[in-house]
Amino acid sequence: MHALRKNHPLRRIVLASAATVSGMVLLLSLKPHASPQNVLALPAPSGSASASSGTGSGGTGTRTVTGDTIQTRWGPVQVRITIKDRRLTDVTAVAYPTDNPRDQEINSFALPRLRTEALTAQSADIDTVSGATYTSDGYRQSLQSALDSAGG
Repeated sequence: MHALRKNHPLRRIVLASAATVSGMVLLLSLKPHASPQNVLALPAPSGSASASSGTGSGGTGTRTVTGDTIQTRWGPVQVRITIKDRRLTDVTAVAYPTDNPRDQEINSFALPRLRTEALTAQSADIDTVSGATYTSDGYRQSLQSALDSAGG
């Protein structure tokens, strides 16, 4: 006689409960990945951050700051930000991989998404674009260096 027949509803309940508990234990044992903020706390690779066209004082007015050039596996990534009245108003990628058609294809969809994320977040705490991991990481690091330079 089969153990899960209708005349044994208690066994069915016990098995379903055991499966649910096992699933929850496995789910809760997963470790979250490091957030972008934790990654950005690491020292940035050497490069130069430069500030240009500062107007006003004490963080008011408009400032344009260029972040560090970050060397990625596929080439350099560098961004320039514009801050107006302590708000991030523009992010422009000034250097990014363009050596081959695949780089151009990846960056044609990744860079606009990264720009939108940065302007929405008002920080470098942005998501990685799927398929453009290296560009996203370089973009985030260069953006953080520009924000650090603008703030200090």
